[in-house]
Amino acid sequence: MREKLNESKTAQIALVAVLVIAVAVIFLKPGGGGGGGGTELTVESSQAASVSVPTEAGEIPASLPDAEPLPHRFLAAYDADRTVALLVVHDGGIDDRYTKRALEAEAASEGVTVITIPAKRIPRYASLTVGLDISQLPALIVMRPKSLSHGAPQASVDYGFQTPRSVYQTIVDASYKGPEDRAYHPG
Repeated sequence: MREKLNESKTAQIALVAVLVIAVAVIFLKPGGGGGGGGTELTVESSQAASVSVPTEAGEIPASLPDAEPLPHRFLAAYDADRTVALLVVHDGGIDDRYTKRALEAEAASEGVTVITIPAKRIPRYASLTVGLDISQLPALIVMRPKSLSHGAPQASVDYGFQTPRSVYQTIVDASYKGPEDRAYHPG
């Protein structure tokens, strides 16, 4: 095969084209990549949930008519106007254990409701997670309190190992009550 690639310009061009397409799919996939970012979504306690995911072209509504309602503990915390932290873990991962410890320590001091679930239970939270495009574990999903969501529940997602400091910052960001414009101005 190597000889064919070395001798044939057509084979070389085809291989380069395939690689370029593969890289484009990986890096340009909507919602892909790590790091957190707020995604607006609508959470309803009924059988159907609608999700709005902002894109460059505007909001695209989707519905989940067969989705189960969110668990009572989650809805009760959200309806009680609490910040809710949902940690999705893969059993046995060391980064999952450390992130869980960091979350529990920070959440206790900040009055956050913490719900930890294994990855296999994500479908139970489908009306929440479908709009967030969970792509890695552990995934820390932090919901803003109901009173701060302005009618459209909001969540942020952070992937991978989280330190107590990064968890604290995510919680503070979710419960921020100040003006919407928080632009950074050095000086």
